Amino acid sequence: MAVIQQIRNKYGKIAGAVIAISLVSFIISDARNGSFGGIFGGHDTHVMTVDGTKIESKEYELRVKEYEILTSIYSNRGPITDEARAQIREQVLQSVAYETVVSKMCDKLGIETSEQEKKDLLYSPNAHQLVRNFSFEGQPVFNSPETKQFDPARVKGFEEELVKNPQRLDPYGKFAEQWNAVKSYVLRMSRIDKFNAMMASSVYSPAYEAKRAAADQNLMASIRYVKVPYTSIPDNDIKVTDDEIKAYMQKHKGFYETEQASRNLDYVSFEILPAAGDSGRAKGALEEMKEEFLKTKDNKTFVGNKSDDINVYSEAYVSKKTFASMMADTIMAQPVGTIYGPYVEAGSFRITKIVDKKVLPDSTKVRHILVKVKDGGKEYLTDSAAKKKIDSIVTAIHGGAKFDSMVAKFSDDDGSKATNGEYWFNLQQRPQISKEFGDFAFEGKAGEKKTIKADNSKNNGYVGYHYIEIMEQKGEGPTVQVATITKNLLPSDSTVNAIFGKANDFAAKSTNAAAFDANVKTSGTDKRIAENVRENSFSLQGIGNAREIVKWAYTHNVGDVSAQPFRINDQRYVVAKLTAIDPKGLMAINASNRPMLEQKLKEEKKAEIIINKYKGASLESISQGTAQTISQSDSVTLGGGFIPGIGYEPKVCGFAFSPSLQPNVVSAGIKSQSGVFFISLNNKTTKPADPMAEQMALMQIRRSQESQVRNYVGQALQQTISKKAEIKYNISNF
Repeated sequence: MAVIQQIRNKYGKIAGAVIAISLVSFIISDARNGSFGGIFGGHDTHVMTVDGTKIESKEYELRVKEYEILTSIYSNRGPITDEARAQIREQVLQSVAYETVVSKMCDKLGIETSEQEKKDLLYSPNAHQLVRNFSFEGQPVFNSPETKQFDPARVKGFEEELVKNPQRLDPYGKFAEQWNAVKSYVLRMSRIDKFNAMMASSVYSPAYEAKRAAADQNLMASIRYVKVPYTSIPDNDIKVTDDEIKAYMQKHKGFYETEQASRNLDYVSFEILPAAGDSGRAKGALEEMKEEFLKTKDNKTFVGNKSDDINVYSEAYVSKKTFASMMADTIMAQPVGTIYGPYVEAGSFRITKIVDKKVLPDSTKVRHILVKVKDGGKEYLTDSAAKKKIDSIVTAIHGGAKFDSMVAKFSDDDGSKATNGEYWFNLQQRPQISKEFGDFAFEGKAGEKKTIKADNSKNNGYVGYHYIEIMEQKGEGPTVQVATITKNLLPSDSTVNAIFGKANDFAAKSTNAAAFDANVKTSGTDKRIAENVRENSFSLQGIGNAREIVKWAYTHNVGDVSAQPFRINDQRYVVAKLTAIDPKGLMAINASNRPMLEQKLKEEKKAEIIINKYKGASLESISQGTAQTISQSDSVTLGGGFIPGIGYEPKVCGFAFSPSLQPNVVSAGIKSQSGVFFISLNNKTTKPADPMAEQMALMQIRRSQESQVRNYVGQALQQTISKKAEIKYNISNF
């Protein structure tokens, strides 16, 4: 003890100083990482700036979540894949940039959305399209049960019920999350939508344009022609230099200018796939648990403990129409109390227990009156008082009182008052409603009426008495209740390690660009190409979500090879090589684009040779000299660029109607996509004008022109406005 005390006396102050310094360092470090906001000048957390406005990463992630929810509601494409998620992240960057710019324009122009307009977007008969089409778990929410059309009263009804009784309507909060995402998007975009509509509505087609177009449509020409293809001159006869390519690109820079810097990559991919032994293990695990699965009475707990898919269990009865399995017919034919499988579906092994079978309707329409005893922590009535009240209501209805009047006066289900107590339920919704209610609604018959007590207190829900009348049932047929255990068909650790070993060995041997290319040949690996990879890209061609590779490409030099494999989405290992860096502006010439550019320039040179060689020659001599036939087209119209027998050749159309082209005179050579045309005019004709038809045609042409331009404005507006904005990305925060 004495020794310890001496150490304390001698080094206590030093230790205290060290601890103090360490704490200060920790606090400053944490502050720099953003935990203390901007007190210590912490690092920036924005993902991009748009005309000087910073978009914070938190706001960006909230928008991504919103778009994912909207996609899941309205796309009908099933779960969002990693590839789709990458596309959403790119789309959100573009959308946020556009919204930021347009919001500033709206501020200057005084474009606002009033409180009444906001209400109309959500609660009026002319509500926003997303509100009218809102669905939850595939079922329309705000449609009238009778008319199947949008009922604005149901929007308010659902919102009020969601506040009063969230446990019954939305026990997991999923409905509220989805509905709030839709509301937020609709209200936020209201000003943007006004701006877009204003721009589109400004389109106007003048009468003289319509008259010119109508006159063009009435013109028709007959021509003879010879087409000399570029392939008539061998590529090897044409030489192209880098200076010529640069001059060509400068001359046509509209095609070869880039708005953003980009990168080009070569990469090899090592797919992470299960081996034969992995399949055997998954199948064997299911075989071992079949006997225990048969004996268990608690299917929900057993499936929850044993299955790899936590969402696979449901007490719902399913029909052939709603059973989401390729094996539905086979499984439904099995006896109750048996197990089918193992079988393979959706990349996993499964066994399915047939729990029960019943003949049930696909959907049922009921009307009801609810008298609550309690709801959550709130007491309404004693049990006896509630029973007495519902009995009095039933007696009044039997005595001639109108059902809808009783609903309005006495029902504690505010969500159904707007529909006179009526609901349509489909079979898939049965597990979401109280057991007692669902049992009667689906297992009773149309016309039956009954008072039942529902008790959802275990789920912190309501307890109360329902008086229910089954009004209508549809689609009665065989149904089955099943319990399914899933074992994902995944590669084992040893399989993954073996695949990683191959990828890591490839990366270790590929120390530079030349070694990478040589390794591709010797290993027999397929090399793939990813071009035009931009700073805000989240996916790569053939890979999908690959943000880490994109970030790597923007911190390395041409010829660099990734030192270690990237693991992408737990699906593959990727080794990448940076092949080109294209700055903003005129694109650089590289191995990827050079073949295309050379071909373009060779075609330009070939066209010039062909035109000069046959300048002033007759069609017959051109035909003989090139071994190409003389053809004729009698239906060339100025109103369009398509020529029967030739295809889309607007330049040839233009030459055919040029005042300088006289009949039976051969034109100068006309460059096209695949060769040089020489044409001779036979004749031009004009259709006789019909004053009545002409007026109708003019109206149609003007409408068509305005519609085309409006569509173009709608498509090009975001791209054009965003192009003018100054956008800078902070890729480290993506």
